[in-house]
Amino acid sequence: MRLWNSSITARPAEIVRCGTNEQVSRVVQRARAEGRPLSVLGGGHDWAGRAVREGGLVVDLSPMNRVAVSGDVALAGGGATSLDVMEAAVTAGQSVVTGTVGSVGMAGLALGGGYGPQLGSAGLACDLIVGAEVVLADGTVVQADAEREPDLFWALRGGGGNFGVVTELRLRLRPFSAALAGAVLFSLDQAEDVLGAWAEMAPTVPEELAVQLGVAALPDGTRVMAVMPTWVGEAAVGEAWVGRIEGWGKPMVSQVTRAPLTEPLRANEQMFAADGRGWFLRQRNLPALTPEIIAVLVEALAAAPSEHEGISLHHFHGRASRVAPEATAFGERRPHLMLEAITAWRGDDPQPHRQWAGDLHAALAPLALPGGYPNLLAASDTEQIAAAWGPNVTRLQQVKQAYDPDGRFTGIPLPGRTPGD
Repeated sequence: MRLWNSSITARPAEIVRCGTNEQVSRVVQRARAEGRPLSVLGGGHDWAGRAVREGGLVVDLSPMNRVAVSGDVALAGGGATSLDVMEAAVTAGQSVVTGTVGSVGMAGLALGGGYGPQLGSAGLACDLIVGAEVVLADGTVVQADAEREPDLFWALRGGGGNFGVVTELRLRLRPFSAALAGAVLFSLDQAEDVLGAWAEMAPTVPEELAVQLGVAALPDGTRVMAVMPTWVGEAAVGEAWVGRIEGWGKPMVSQVTRAPLTEPLRANEQMFAADGRGWFLRQRNLPALTPEIIAVLVEALAAAPSEHEGISLHHFHGRASRVAPEATAFGERRPHLMLEAITAWRGDDPQPHRQWAGDLHAALAPLALPGGYPNLLAASDTEQIAAAWGPNVTRLQQVKQAYDPDGRFTGIPLPGRTPGD
């Protein structure tokens, strides 16, 4: 098995490809009987390498990648990628709420939250989960939804794969298959102006508009500031918003067109290909892009040791922010910006790259909201983990105790637990 992040060194004892619930159940029971660590490999990738544990058994769900559409619901196997599900939805004239990269596993994304380009108009990916099929720690298979196993259903929407192996998700679809989407690229020396313009505009954007900002490298190594809008409302209104974004500076290029929602997922694959690179990531939630925060970001970008250092900013607003914090396990519902400090390397010393991300993470600490995005936190981020679920921590721990008291499942780190607790 080749992991997306080549810097992950854990080596499992065995990888078992599972195509049925019965096969998954046998692996779960075997790992328990043999006292082996257990992990789950879905359809995608994870920077922290949580799909493998040293000396453990890996439940490989990649054969369970079937997707079917029934009315306005997609039934997605635990091994399906975001692009797998979006392709099926678009073929049916609909769309699914995903993140921004098609090779990310749909189940892992949605169970831990799921920021993406429909966040403002539809919510997080976890908000669109209407049911799940789960293999529990004792091998039992259950259905979880609002009526059956309601506590488990609540915990799955934002609590990650910490309660069992999710072999199928049922996801509410949206009644359109295309959107106005793409990217407006600015030279990196315009970063301060672009970030300032976005800070001014962000509080006024309607829920139909999602804007992701990032700094990344073009194929020739040139780093650019990319502004990636997605508009799901009336075309003329969306074009006016794109025009405002183009006015933030002097764009190098603007490629925003109406296209099937499969296309942005495919386009972003190039930046995150499984090509042998090592990856490292740190994450913070920011209340807003204040002048002080912008200064920290601009200084960090100028100090990057290579073209492989970048940031990504996701705007949490609209419908996602109107869900009551206690309605799902995902507890951070205040409007904010979710920042990723992303770095990669191939063959050279990883320390300068890791140091850059760590320094930016530390510089933002006094300016950030408590907690963070569970899907992107490392087990060592104990302070952020303790606050990541806000008021939902006690109930989340109670559900964990009820469904997995021995701590067999460690999809994402929970407060007060380490893998194997």
